[in-house]
Amino acid sequence: MERIASPARSRARPPTFLRLPFERDPTARDLVVLGLPYDESGRCPGMRLGPDAVREASALAHVPGADCGPGTFDLVDCVDGGDIDLTPCGSGTVPEVLYTRLSRLLAGNAAVLLLGGGRSLTVAALRAVAERHGPVAFLRLAADPVGPHPQEDFLCRAIEERLVDPSAVVRIGLRGASGRAQGGVMLDVGRFGRLGVRGAAEVVRHRIGRRPVYVSVAVDVADPAFAPGAGTRVPGGLTSREVLGLLRCVGDLCPVGFEVMGVSPPQDLSGITAALASEIGGELIHQYARAQRIPM
Repeated sequence: MERIASPARSRARPPTFLRLPFERDPTARDLVVLGLPYDESGRCPGMRLGPDAVREASALAHVPGADCGPGTFDLVDCVDGGDIDLTPCGSGTVPEVLYTRLSRLLAGNAAVLLLGGGRSLTVAALRAVAERHGPVAFLRLAADPVGPHPQEDFLCRAIEERLVDPSAVVRIGLRGASGRAQGGVMLDVGRFGRLGVRGAAEVVRHRIGRRPVYVSVAVDVADPAFAPGAGTRVPGGLTSREVLGLLRCVGDLCPVGFEVMGVSPPQDLSGITAALASEIGGELIHQYARAQRIPM
């Protein structure tokens, strides 16, 4: 009997984010989407499956900007560059592999959107971005606890390496806040609730201004009702509408890189966490397109 190939194997090309063209070695592009299939040690297992799940969910996502004037992809040239192989082998540690790949990629392209990864890889991404732009502002939406805690070492390290300008750091969505901040502004869920989306967006605009900014979104910033596959089971996070609404201020900034992380498909059989991540990624691309139309 003739063997029938599975649908995944019979595809002409791998699934891409928002059905973008696939290009393995992109050059001269405005923005390149890259997957980081990686399970961070001690974190939510299954995150290595996140990039594929987000791409699959994005096939049915609303293309940002399609219903309000020129479409996003009419304004910026975007492609999906596939996944970065993060198997170190003999080429160094995982962060070194990522830094080397991003450094080469950013030498010929303007910006990246990373799907997946983890805190330990954020510093590697920031090294590549700062190599091109100098110390950048940093906007992070996540449920990270605040203070001298191991989970926040990545930001301390980025500041110590002068990858991030400590005066231009804004962190939003924090739960279990304690201790002192390493520079910048913190908006925990209580303060965010008092300010609302509009007030929080004003804080971001005022603090970051027109500095080049790297935007990091962990889906655990959302309440578990909206992101059950993000690993955080503590209620009280932002709604999906609040997350997407806040990210609309990114178009008023000068974004130079993005990451959307924390999707663990095995913990969410409904797929709504991947769907939210795909909407976040699409919104970030749309805001990047908006930012390119603002005179520098």
